[in-house]
Amino acid sequence: MNGERGSVEMGRDGYLPLFETKVAKGRILFRCYAASVFVGIIFIWVYRVVHFPPAGAQVLRRWAWMGLFLSELLFSFYWFLTQLVRWSPIYRYTFKDRLSQRYEEVLPGIDIFVCTADPRIEPPIMVINTVLSVMAYNYPSQNLSVYLSDDGGSDLTFYALLEASRFSKHWLPFCRKFSIEPRSPAAYFSTTSEPPDSNPLMAQEWLSIKELYEDMKNRIETTTRLGRISEEIRKEHKGFLEWNSASTRHDHQSIVQIVIDGRDPKAVDSEGQPLPTLVYLSREKRPQYHHNFKAGAMNALIRVSSKISNGSIILNVDCDMYSNNSESVRDALCFFMDEEKGHEIAYVQFPQCYDNLTRNDLYGTCLRVIIQVELPGLDSNGGPCYIGTGCFHRRVALCGMKYGKECEREWKRENDRRGRESASVLEESCKVLASCTYEENSQWGKEMGLKYDCAVEDIITGFSIQCRGWKSVYFNPERKGFLGVAPTTLLQSLVQHKRWSEGHLQIFLSRHCPLIYGHKKVPLKLQLAYSIYNLWAAYSLATLCYAAVPSLCLLGGISLFPEIWSLWVLPFAYVIIAKHAYSLGEFHWYGGTIQGWWNDQRIWMFRRTTSYFFAFLDTILRILGFAETTFAVTAKVCDEDVSQRYDQEIMEFGSPSPMFTILATLALLNLFSFVCGIKRVVVDIQIKPLESLALQIILCGVLVLINLPVYQGLFFRKDKGTMPTSVTYKSVSLALLACSIALY
Repeated sequence: MNGERGSVEMGRDGYLPLFETKVAKGRILFRCYAASVFVGIIFIWVYRVVHFPPAGAQVLRRWAWMGLFLSELLFSFYWFLTQLVRWSPIYRYTFKDRLSQRYEEVLPGIDIFVCTADPRIEPPIMVINTVLSVMAYNYPSQNLSVYLSDDGGSDLTFYALLEASRFSKHWLPFCRKFSIEPRSPAAYFSTTSEPPDSNPLMAQEWLSIKELYEDMKNRIETTTRLGRISEEIRKEHKGFLEWNSASTRHDHQSIVQIVIDGRDPKAVDSEGQPLPTLVYLSREKRPQYHHNFKAGAMNALIRVSSKISNGSIILNVDCDMYSNNSESVRDALCFFMDEEKGHEIAYVQFPQCYDNLTRNDLYGTCLRVIIQVELPGLDSNGGPCYIGTGCFHRRVALCGMKYGKECEREWKRENDRRGRESASVLEESCKVLASCTYEENSQWGKEMGLKYDCAVEDIITGFSIQCRGWKSVYFNPERKGFLGVAPTTLLQSLVQHKRWSEGHLQIFLSRHCPLIYGHKKVPLKLQLAYSIYNLWAAYSLATLCYAAVPSLCLLGGISLFPEIWSLWVLPFAYVIIAKHAYSLGEFHWYGGTIQGWWNDQRIWMFRRTTSYFFAFLDTILRILGFAETTFAVTAKVCDEDVSQRYDQEIMEFGSPSPMFTILATLALLNLFSFVCGIKRVVVDIQIKPLESLALQIILCGVLVLINLPVYQGLFFRKDKGTMPTSVTYKSVSLALLACSIALY
């Protein structure tokens, strides 16, 4: 499937490279497909122009025709951009054995940032499983430093981290001795429910470790459920003195606690091997200071870590994205430490994958084709975007340095720049770095660290790094590097995409627009590739038009497409059939199911008519000064009934939301229109409507099929995940009103 490029070329000083790049083969078929669809699109444009309703035609028909034509132009532009990105994707492969042979004794320091924001929706037991998974990397422990950023300022999270630090003394030796995968205890024990019979020694230790983990889990979950730390526990560590009765989630001092000091000779595991440094950080928050959400937390982490460990490479992961591959650090270093090309790489991005997806990916969370095709396409056009988690950064690039020849470095000459002060002195000095006022009149959030004033701080930060001359790499190993928790309800999924698309549109309408900010700084193809996602919200208008206008005109008997026997039907039919047939084949090729593809089509329809539409409205209101940027954290917990329905692939509605009102109204509108169209043909035996309105009837029929779960939620289901009654009443009323206007 893939062809090799430069895989056997000798690197600098005669070294074999630490990674190779392969260009996807078999693209001739794709390019023929793309060219033929483009020809079909041109014919559709010609049809729209040639058959534009004359001045004497119905005003409604002229406006509807114009709306569809503009929508088709927007769809065509989006399609063109995606084909440009997919034209020649590349794939990367690493040689970790070569890395070990050349650099094992001088491997650089790695600082790992784990970010959490609220213990109520991001349970501490989930957070510390992620922490334990990255502490257990197959990497020298003395070169690892793990930082937990708790933006909720919760003593419950700090307590969980203390428990994890004790458990790590047993967990890390167990992982090392038996080379287990994955190294998140929860994930490991859920996939290995019984001790292995083939290894009696491992079976004995397995039972012991499992018991230790269950005990720790019970203590953490009990304390979390109670919502407070007992006085007995508070006496166990001085860190609890940092919390007092006046501390709240949004109003508290800086808290820095070095839970495990990797420099301390006594900081060893049960086998006497050194433990990684482990640090708890909760930056200062005061109501009168804007804290800049996750970007602000990351920048505080960058400053604090530079004082304590100052690792050359920074990995950041969300608290729900545990490490699934203990070799990920070494994989990333194969790119950074390659003698020929490593010096120009700023960050290595791993895909965002999930371990709780249903077989057919009910909510289309996997983004399968984006991960397998589009991100490798970005890699070939200048480098992938930074997606906020599972990303290894070169510290100097993240801190604002421009790329230049001086960035070339000899890793063997790297000096240990860890702080020499005692842990208590470091804790106090680092509090200033995490204070609310430290960034005043500085370049933090502008030219240094992660960018502020954007809901997708990761995207704009990565693009700024690329504009400073650095390159990035996308790496998707066979064993996924990170696995997280996917949304288990429809509303969670829609809210998540609303935040993403809103942030992207903000970028496009700001001075950081890729087409302007990236001019002459990055390749034009990369600028256009970013625009695919920047314009997600704008595409909602075209989708809403196509989902509503043809059905309304069908009710009024207004034809917007060629007659069924006309040759002009052919370009419409070919473009639609070819596009979806190729999409299905591509989806199946990369491991998806047919039902999964259908779910994916449905969820993209839902997102474009709800998430992206509300993102568009909110962005416009923000520009006009009527709204402010917010950051919605997706909940990582759900009750047992919701989980059961998710496992059974039953769509979850449950909570009332304006998004559901739009979904249900559009679904009912198309149902009423489809029934009306069929009635005209079957009951009234009118052949003329069949000829002139056939494509509209088919379009409504497809939309009805897509919306079957919505109809079930509105009228047929009796469980708690059904569509709320208030939404049902509103949507039925709005749909009937729209139909009445169309018929009138």
